[in-house]
Amino acid sequence: MKAVLAYSGGLDTSVILKLMQERLGAEVVTVTVDVGQKDDFKAVEEKAYKFGAVKHYHIDAKDEFADKYVSQAIKANALYEKAYPLATALSRPLIAEKLVEVAKKEGADVIAHGCTGKGNDQVRFNLGIHSLSPDTEILQPVMEWELSRDWEMEYAKRKGIPVSDKIYSIDENIWGRSIEGGILEDPMAEPPEEIFEWTVSPSLAPDEPDYITVDFENGVPTALNGEPSKLLDIILELNEKAGKHGVGRIDHIEDRTVGIKSREIYEAPAALTLIKAHYDLEKLILTKWVLEFKELVDSKWSWLVYTGLWFEPLREALDAFINEVEGNINGTVKVKLWKGNAIVVGRESENALYSKELATYEKFSTFDQKLAKGFIDLFGLQSVLAHNLKTVPKVSNLEGAKILAKKVS
Repeated sequence: MKAVLAYSGGLDTSVILKLMQERLGAEVVTVTVDVGQKDDFKAVEEKAYKFGAVKHYHIDAKDEFADKYVSQAIKANALYEKAYPLATALSRPLIAEKLVEVAKKEGADVIAHGCTGKGNDQVRFNLGIHSLSPDTEILQPVMEWELSRDWEMEYAKRKGIPVSDKIYSIDENIWGRSIEGGILEDPMAEPPEEIFEWTVSPSLAPDEPDYITVDFENGVPTALNGEPSKLLDIILELNEKAGKHGVGRIDHIEDRTVGIKSREIYEAPAALTLIKAHYDLEKLILTKWVLEFKELVDSKWSWLVYTGLWFEPLREALDAFINEVEGNINGTVKVKLWKGNAIVVGRESENALYSKELATYEKFSTFDQKLAKGFIDLFGLQSVLAHNLKTVPKVSNLEGAKILAKKVS
C-alpha cells in the first residue's frame, strides 16, 4: 500500500506517519505545502525521512495561493460571519490539489491527513480531494483510530518523536494566523498578550499613525505606496506595516461547519486592511443596486469557502458575477494605520460615480433641488397611504387614495 500524507512535522502528522507504517504496512510519501507558514522546511523534511517517509515533497505555493485564492477573496470582500477573512479555509483547496497531484504522480491510492472529527478542515480536505479524485481513499487516523493527544504524547515518547509542550494550536499562512486552545476556550477570558506574534497591542502601538496607499486594478491590489508589486509582496509588507500598529486582531464566536460554536482568535493585518480598502473603493464606483446585491454574493461566497465547498459550481458561478463587477474597480485608496485601526481617509478613481458638483452645498452645485419635492411624494406614496389607512381606518382605500393623490398633485 502506498499513501500520501499531508505532513506538517507536528505531533499529529508525525505520529500518523509511524502508525501508518505499523498498522497498515504503508509506504508513505509526505507532502508539505508552503502557503506562508513560518516553518523550518528543511527540518520538516529531515523529520519526515527520519520517521519513515519513502519520499518527501516540499511545494512552495505562496504565489499561487496569493494570485489564485487570496485575490478572489479580496474581490469578494470575504469575511465569514463578517469577521474571519478565511485564511486557513482558502488554503485547503490548494493543499488538496497538491496532495492529489502527488498521489497521481506517485501511484498512491490513499491520501491521509491529521484532521480531527471536530474541525472544519476535515470537511475542506475530504471534499476537495474527492472533487478532484473521486476514487481516492481518504484516511483520517485521528478520527478513525480515535487518537487522543495524551495517547499521542506517550506514543511519540516511545518512538523518539520530539514532543512539544505548546498550549495552543496554531495555523498560519500569508493571509492570517489562527490561535486556538488553552485559556482561549473560555469565551470570557481575555486573550493573553503572549499568543500574538504578528500584531502589537494597540495600547503599545506607535503614537504617530502611518499612511499608506493601495492601488487596485480589476479589484486586485497592484501597488503599495505607489510602488507596483506582486500581490504576495504587498500582503507580506502590509502584514508587517499594519501589524506594528496593532491592526488585524480578531476575537469572535464562530459557527463551525460541523455545528459546534467555537471561540476563535486570529491575526490578519493585511487581510483586514486590504478588504476594508477594497470595499471602500467599491462604494465609490458601483451603483447602490450592485453594491446591495454584491453583499449577498460576497456573504454566500464566504460561506461556501468556509464550509469546504470551493469546488461547488455555485462558487464558480458567483466568481463569474464578481469578476464581471470587479472589471471596473480601479483606483487608489488611502488608509491611516493607527492604534489598532485601519481607517480609510481617501479614495479616487476614474470610474467614480461620486460627483463633487452634485454633492456640494456650494453655489456651483449642478443639482436641481426643486426635483426633490416630486421625488419625495412619489418615493413614499404607498408608505404614506398605508400609514394613513392604518391610523384612520374609517377612510376607505379608494377615498384614501383620492385624498393622497390630491395632496401629491
